[in-house]
Amino acid sequence: MVTAGLTAGPVKASRGVVLVPDTTLDEALRQEWDMVVLPGGLPGADHLNEDPRIAELLRRMADSGRFTGAICAAPKVLADKGLLKGHRATCYPGILESTAETEITDAPVECDGRIITGRGPGTAMDFALALIESLLGRQKRDEVERQLVRP
Repeated sequence: MVTAGLTAGPVKASRGVVLVPDTTLDEALRQEWDMVVLPGGLPGADHLNEDPRIAELLRRMADSGRFTGAICAAPKVLADKGLLKGHRATCYPGILESTAETEITDAPVECDGRIITGRGPGTAMDFALALIESLLGRQKRDEVERQLVRP
């Protein structure tokens, strides 16, 4: 796993948490990835949505049949780039509405083809486990989940 920031240096998240990305988006774009996951929160998801490099990366992932994930407010980025057409998705309440092209559900996690979406902060663990299962299979997901001692 590698985290990338839109710019170099620490990123202050919507709840004041400071994250230090492993690399910059420009560096990350020079590599191929099995999965790209967009974090939620506002205004962070809006910053992702406004960055043309994110649009390029998401299109490259979709065109190559690789996984894309987004949680909370970030599924809006996928929708705005046309990647949710013909898919089911979930997101933070009120961020997106169902259309004839996209069914928005209130499920904690939606896995539809190569797109994985999570509803919000309270579903983050389920979302993470779905990401693991998508990449590494059910056995690995179950192994990780057992170690979490979830009910």
